[in-house]
Amino acid sequence: MAHCMGFAGYSGSGKTTLIAKLVVEMKRRGKQVAVMKHDAHGHYKEASGADSTIFAQSGAEAVVTISLESIHIYEKKRNPDLQEQISAFGHLDYVFIEGFKREKHPKIAVYRTMEQSAIIQALEQEPVAIATHLEVLDSHLSTLPSFHLNDVVGLADFIERYFKGEQF
Repeated sequence: MAHCMGFAGYSGSGKTTLIAKLVVEMKRRGKQVAVMKHDAHGHYKEASGADSTIFAQSGAEAVVTISLESIHIYEKKRNPDLQEQISAFGHLDYVFIEGFKREKHPKIAVYRTMEQSAIIQALEQEPVAIATHLEVLDSHLSTLPSFHLNDVVGLADFIERYFKGEQF
């Protein structure tokens, strides 16, 4: 079963860039990784004019695009369940999840500014670590492992150790 690690932060905090770098690092380590992104505002769109987009816009309940190296699935579904989707990737080593702040999986809080650091209080569960450009100033937060946003190797090491149950 894949280990799930979330990355929570406000828009512009660096979540997408960080996850992309972590995918590269984990693949370098021989790991298989899936990424799930929460589109809370419904902004995601298929490429304009693509056949799959035309099918989806025509009202198809599902569109599956199969190529030599990938499958893309678009499926209309009311209240999709994150855990159900994660189970489809159980054969992989990791599933990195961007967003889904209210779900119960472990999360790394990502922020670039003091204003964005409010994500820590916004989460229902305390994050397992912090990734930021800033020094962690709040004594409450100092107990959490913290990493520089560019410390991809350190974050990858942390994620692997976290799921092995090692103490920090």
